[in-house]
Amino acid sequence: MKVAVIGGKLQGVEALYLANQAGWDTVLVDRESSVPGKGLCQEFSQLDVTMEKEKLKQVFSGVDLIIPALENRAALSSLNELALQAEVPLAFDRDAYTVTSSKLLSDQLFHANAIPAPAYYPQAKLPLIVKPSGASGSKDVLKLRTQGELERFERSVNKLDEWVVQEYLTGPSYSLEVIGLNGEVVSYQVTEIVVDAGYDCKRVLAPVDLDSGLEDSLRQIAAKIAELLNLTGIMDVEVINHKGSLRVLEIDARLPSQTPITIWHSTGLNMVEHLMEVFVQKRLPKFESIGFRNDLMDVIFEHLQVSPEKMEIKGEHIMTVSEPLQVISDFWGADQAITNFHPGRTSWVATFIYIGRNRTETRLKRRETLKNIAKHYNLSEFLDLSPAI
Repeated sequence: MKVAVIGGKLQGVEALYLANQAGWDTVLVDRESSVPGKGLCQEFSQLDVTMEKEKLKQVFSGVDLIIPALENRAALSSLNELALQAEVPLAFDRDAYTVTSSKLLSDQLFHANAIPAPAYYPQAKLPLIVKPSGASGSKDVLKLRTQGELERFERSVNKLDEWVVQEYLTGPSYSLEVIGLNGEVVSYQVTEIVVDAGYDCKRVLAPVDLDSGLEDSLRQIAAKIAELLNLTGIMDVEVINHKGSLRVLEIDARLPSQTPITIWHSTGLNMVEHLMEVFVQKRLPKFESIGFRNDLMDVIFEHLQVSPEKMEIKGEHIMTVSEPLQVISDFWGADQAITNFHPGRTSWVATFIYIGRNRTETRLKRRETLKNIAKHYNLSEFLDLSPAI
């Protein structure tokens, strides 16, 4: 099998990593000459998918599946057209993506179908969370604590109705990925999402300590949303457990980053292989319900930035380096890392993957790894804010 991944940043790294785990050949396409995913592919083509269509058709002539790993609308539209012409399946649900890539459209879907979600301003009271409707992840997310901050924000933007302004909720956040075919879905393992001070995911944990009733509720919510969207492909649903009640924060009908690799190491389920089943073989994957399995591995997946002065656990944004990443096993004591580290380098970043039979074992590996790095670089300052584990 050979897969083309379009986009070499964080989503592309995820897709390439999992394709490699499946033993497939990979070709990466990106308009930039040096991107993180370039170190994880077998072939690389520097192409602009909106401008160099004939060259892209040649790339597509030798692949079995195309996975888009970017969020540029013009590029996605061009990919959809070219995939049809090349008669190669594109792992993308354009209609579902249109809704989920807009926080305003997503929230309209929630409120029209009684799906629990945070309340909107002005019904919601301070503090508030403000998000641009079309941005991905934590980009430009703000917390407004006072009336003065809200008024200043309103004056600083052209149209407040282009922003999502919601109540600020507290509690642990969870993600659930589902894969669908014409609205019928199967769901994966629930993971816990831990964010940094900028609301960017810095850590993923699996499995999770979530009440079975709440987990069932989350799976039902995800299945309902997938049915409403007539989903074909992968969608992730992120929720917050606010005082024992789940509220949906956002949904994305695309291959996400971070959680698929975590789930692969915990369960052995490979979402990229399942995309091949859905889009090439036209069948929904079948696997044993996660809730009834007792062979799950414990996984801590997190991002670390090392400098001559300190090391710090930070959000995924630190991994968007303009150079190829590599996968290294047994890295400073961690089971694996995706990193731009090279011997002699004093500033680098890495996504660390710790795997154990239980959380105690993975925490011990993590502690020893961080101690090894600090000792080697003689670092006395380590930051892991809100919250440490």
